[in-house]
Amino acid sequence: MCLRRPIRSRTEDTAYSSSGRSSLRLTGTLPACIMLGMETAYKGKLMDGRALAQRVLDRAKAKVNRIKQETRATPALATVIVGDDPASHTYVRMKRKRCEDAGMKSVRVELPLGTTTEALVDEITKLAQDTSVHGILLQHPVPAPIDKRTAFEAIPIEKDVDGVTSSTLGRVILGLDAFKPCTPAGIMQLLEEYSVELDGAHAVVIGRSPILGRPMASMLINAHTTVTLCHSRTRSLPSIVRTADIIIAAVGKPRFVKGGWVKVGAVIIDAGYNEGNIGDVDYENALEPASLITPVPGGVGPMTIATLIDQTAQAAAQQFGIDAAD
Repeated sequence: MCLRRPIRSRTEDTAYSSSGRSSLRLTGTLPACIMLGMETAYKGKLMDGRALAQRVLDRAKAKVNRIKQETRATPALATVIVGDDPASHTYVRMKRKRCEDAGMKSVRVELPLGTTTEALVDEITKLAQDTSVHGILLQHPVPAPIDKRTAFEAIPIEKDVDGVTSSTLGRVILGLDAFKPCTPAGIMQLLEEYSVELDGAHAVVIGRSPILGRPMASMLINAHTTVTLCHSRTRSLPSIVRTADIIIAAVGKPRFVKGGWVKVGAVIIDAGYNEGNIGDVDYENALEPASLITPVPGGVGPMTIATLIDQTAQAAAQQFGIDAAD
């Protein structure tokens, strides 16, 4: 009889590597004859963000090629980074590579720690007025004492490819056309890819960031999902999460969502990324009850960057007056 419970552990390749592969390893005391079958079953639960992201990037590249053919111009994404935060610089390098892979230019504006809000706004305004730049991204977090909302608002809506301005967010809430915040938009594509039924489902979004949790809730509501928006201070949070058909974890705390909070059959989207390649969900203990789950890395992260690149290509097409619809 095989009654012994396996111990699950996860091994994955480096975040956003070119291999596009991730693996799940089961270790424990079960006989070898059934280990392979169990591994296959668990793999079927993983939502592969890398594979979908590659298709989105291919779509963006096709748009870029059409723009080049019709205008002889190259779409460009400008990234503004303030300070010397290592993680932020790593993200900027990743975005630059994805730009180049899609055939776009990447313009990098580096400003020193101590830059004032006024100086940052001046730099963004220059990029806003530069017709050779089609998308602007202000890398966040922005160091204090900069007023990041003032800086975000300096980005014109037609170049707001990261979906951070109040004008963009208002349009997202109302369900109007806009360049959506990239992480929620990427998550919506993942849910569609895996045929997750949203109409009438109950989603619990944990995290109230204006560029993640709040727009995520709005996009789900616009897809006819019933949404409960929570955060780290929500009372009776475990009992609320246990009612969810879909869990979106975006609270920024490692392994915050426990496996015991997950009802059987729930879909888990882990939008967290913490030191050590750890998400906001206790992955090992949430894997068994979940019907689908995003790994960290390899789930939401690649979709965020791919969405940014695709929206930049679309922004360039709109500014050139080209129909680059899929």
